[in-house]
Amino acid sequence: MSAQETAPPVTAFMLVKTTPEWLAMTPEERVHAFSTQVVPAVKARTTGVRSRFYDTEFYSTRVTDVWVWEADDHHSYQLLIDALRETPFWDRYFTVVDLLVGTENGYARTYGTEAVTTITT
Repeated sequence: MSAQETAPPVTAFMLVKTTPEWLAMTPEERVHAFSTQVVPAVKARTTGVRSRFYDTEFYSTRVTDVWVWEADDHHSYQLLIDALRETPFWDRYFTVVDLLVGTENGYARTYGTEAVTTITT
């Protein structure tokens, strides 16, 4: 497969809501819990994943945070979800409200056209 034919990365927008257990912790306890219980599991079980985290609780009551994951391929994404499900992140510290998974500019790859919806001003 040539460089132009490689599969696009998988991007997942993980919409989550904090739980009372998470909110009962101090900020220091949260950092410690995440650093010792979630991050090591993700690093041990996955390769080719990257993330960004967005706070949204000041704009939304249904979703308090959006975690954007990018994985090199679908298998890497599956391993990521499996890893997260085996940590307190999943359903103890956060409720996963929704997962929106896609590939950037998939239509452009499908139809061999320019990605006109990617705009920079």
